Amino acid sequence: MSLNKDSLLQAQDLKTELVNVPEWGGDVYVRGMNGAERDKFEASIVQTKGKDQTLNMVNIRAKLASMTICDEQGQWLFTDADIAKLATKSAAALQRIFSVAQRLSGIGEEDVKELAEGLKENPLEDSASD
Repeated sequence: MSLNKDSLLQAQDLKTELVNVPEWGGDVYVRGMNGAERDKFEASIVQTKGKDQTLNMVNIRAKLASMTICDEQGQWLFTDADIAKLATKSAAALQRIFSVAQRLSGIGEEDVKELAEGLKENPLEDSASD
């Protein structure tokens, strides 16, 4: 079946999964990211110093958890301001959520490698500045 513009834009394509987190004594909803959210997440792990760019993996699990833990309606429970506090929670719990969030958002190890390679191949100094 070929989709038209309206059917594509109206498709409910963000999956949500209930995840048991025994370390926290219950379940949380994790929602896959949309394109803009994934771009924001990827941008948050790219660190720029002058003309150099590297991947900043500090609090990466808490960052992804904060962008994917949601309520039953799919609304985020956390903001960027909560990342440092969320990072102090159980590493096992964060890893469990991180793994589900990766799967629901289509983020695999190859994507991280591709992002890292992109930094090497496209340094800021090569960008046009007209």
